[in-house]
Amino acid sequence: MSQETYELKAEARERVGKGSARELRRNGFIPAVIYGDKQAPISIAINTNEVTKRIHAGGFMTTVATIDVDGKKYQVLPKDYQLDPVRDFTMHVDFLRVSGNTQVTVEIPVHFVNEEKSPGLKVGGVLNIVRHEVEVHCPANAIPEFFTVDLSGHKIGDSIHISEVTLPKGVTPVIADRDFTIATIIAPAAGIDETAAEGEAEA
Repeated sequence: MSQETYELKAEARERVGKGSARELRRNGFIPAVIYGDKQAPISIAINTNEVTKRIHAGGFMTTVATIDVDGKKYQVLPKDYQLDPVRDFTMHVDFLRVSGNTQVTVEIPVHFVNEEKSPGLKVGGVLNIVRHEVEVHCPANAIPEFFTVDLSGHKIGDSIHISEVTLPKGVTPVIADRDFTIATIIAPAAGIDETAAEGEAEA
């Protein structure tokens, strides 16, 4: 999983609506909702600083958390959050209830390794990333932190597809009807350094 699970304190919110939300924000809280798992939604208020810190730490949308609502604890996965377009201020968060057998849909970042072992990149080719993230179905308690793409041996003109990525057990791409492209190695706009290319060919 993306990072260690964490816990947030929250209070149940009886009043909802724009006026109530504005009052919460003035007092340092964010309105939020816990929903899913065939149960009624719960409106809550959580500390603005705590949530903002978690969002900026990375992995917020792929890390299962515990929310303590007035002493009752819920396992949740953040599903959406809204930011103020001007002040970059967190306005609202939606949390999905999860359990050990809950299947979730999340976007997992892609990391590229061994660029120095790619003949195409060594002669001046450019890594054209088609997908920085891959959307997958997976168990809520086994969300991958990232996927690794090995660039070793890839030449200019090569395409790297999802089939080349080793996916953990129980993890399947949302796009299941084709072997979609994650990245390609393309020639630079200025053309290839012929001397470097010849050296690579001889090597």
